[in-house]
Amino acid sequence: MPGTRKLGRTTDHRKAMLRAMVTFLLEKGKIETTVTRAKEVSAMTEKMITIGKVNDLHSKRQVLAYVTKEDVAKKLFDEISPKYADRNGGYTRIVKIGPRRGDAAEMAIIELV
Repeated sequence: MPGTRKLGRTTDHRKAMLRAMVTFLLEKGKIETTVTRAKEVSAMTEKMITIGKVNDLHSKRQVLAYVTKEDVAKKLFDEISPKYADRNGGYTRIVKIGPRRGDAAEMAIIELV
């Protein structure tokens, strides 16, 4: 699994949070979160898109084991992965947007390129 950041959570909570965030990013195309979370989500999203480019039964099962919504997995194979067929990585972009008002955590927008 890419990245070694613990993000201040237990293993189960961290995995569930990253799965949900990757699913939401693939569904909406853009999310706002902290910089460290964005880096972890970026790594997993890139891995999912790379797996989706193969488009065989094994890769579909791998993606469905991670992505929490079937329609998002279908969108990954039908729309997102073909768009990046000629690109070797670098499917996401992280843009820093400054500190959060409540606790001054560094915020970022992560989006599909």
